Amino acid sequence: MTRTFGTVLKRSATAIAIGAALSMVSGVGFANDANLEKLGSFKKTNTPPPKRIAQDPTYIANLKKMLTNVKLPDGFKIDVFAVVPDARTIAVSRNTAAVWVGTRKQNVYFANDRDMDNVADTVEDFSPSVKFDTPAGLCYTPDGFLYVAERNRVMMFPAVEYFTEGSDTVAFAVVKQGDLIPAEEESYNHTARACTIGPDNRIYITLGQPFNVTPPEKLDLYRKVGIGGIVSFNRDGGDRKVVLTGLRNSSGLAFNPKDGALWWTDNQVDGMGDETPPGELNKVPVGSDGKLVHGGWYGHPWYGGGDVRTDDYKDKAIPTELASAYVKPQVEMIAHAADLGMMFYTGDQFPAKYKNAIFSAQHGSWNAVKPRGARVMVTYLDDKGNAAKTEPFAEGFMTSAGYYLGRPVDVQQYVDGSILVSDDKAGAVYRISYQK
Repeated sequence: MTRTFGTVLKRSATAIAIGAALSMVSGVGFANDANLEKLGSFKKTNTPPPKRIAQDPTYIANLKKMLTNVKLPDGFKIDVFAVVPDARTIAVSRNTAAVWVGTRKQNVYFANDRDMDNVADTVEDFSPSVKFDTPAGLCYTPDGFLYVAERNRVMMFPAVEYFTEGSDTVAFAVVKQGDLIPAEEESYNHTARACTIGPDNRIYITLGQPFNVTPPEKLDLYRKVGIGGIVSFNRDGGDRKVVLTGLRNSSGLAFNPKDGALWWTDNQVDGMGDETPPGELNKVPVGSDGKLVHGGWYGHPWYGGGDVRTDDYKDKAIPTELASAYVKPQVEMIAHAADLGMMFYTGDQFPAKYKNAIFSAQHGSWNAVKPRGARVMVTYLDDKGNAAKTEPFAEGFMTSAGYYLGRPVDVQQYVDGSILVSDDKAGAVYRISYQK
């Protein structure tokens, strides 16, 4: 089968990418989904065509009216890029300006700006022949592969830009169902993964622990498998490594393109009051060998955020091996703003001061008496690659009375150097651009 297909397409770049994917996943088991076996064998599944999401003019007009409340620095403007239900994580293609959007439900969406006017013309279900489960973590590789980190599986879609016109897409479970975390640890809480591709060509994935504060009986298991941490894999799903532990629930991570350090956001412990503990923006440093320093501990569950001890562990000594590996947050954000997706700005459209700055989304609190967040932050770095200053960049997604008009989730750079911001309340993706 593969020999015949390869003979027909052996000269095409698509075939090369698929052949590489087949080699990568040799021997990898599929999830318990009959369609995956067909897709991996280039057989059709007879799945109905992708459902198209209406870009309703009235709804878009209402969103634009809402966006007039958003305050930006001089020269910037925000507009609607696409209507995308439950929009969470964003991945942008390298060639066609296509955008994939993950959700915490069962759908991944594909938004396409066909006439390149910076507004999506069509939004459709992506690969509906695949049964997704909380496909919130999307990341796109420089050579055109899309990875989707689900609740307990990692999917790989090679040559993904080539397979966007129908329901069937070349798809492989590089980390099969039940192998991302132990099956008995599957939860409905804190399972929105984030992923990114490192400069070492490995895939990095956040694994939030499911509790408000991890109970003692779970600590050893979680440290071993990387729940409440960040794990990495080869792109074929092999060579699993635990990069760090002490994370509570992260939905955003990105590598600094200048020095290779890994940065990530973390949501901190609830129920300790409106103003404590702080949210976090963290950094995994790079050692003298140019590689990430593995094995750092970032505080949870002894710390609720920053240096604030949790009620559950305040009277318990921190084990020596953790205390010696403790890494303080680079930035302490306001409490309960729910810091989620993030990116480093590498484009040329924005003014020079934003070059290599971190843009990050604050989703907003679910239970604070005084609502907060619902904005996009920017963090500037110093010459040593550490956080120097953090300030609001886009705010106004919340009324003065504390009602959320929108709830930003992720921030990613678009092909022209503008940035895209997802909003899972309004079900939309916005575009922020700059004009001199």
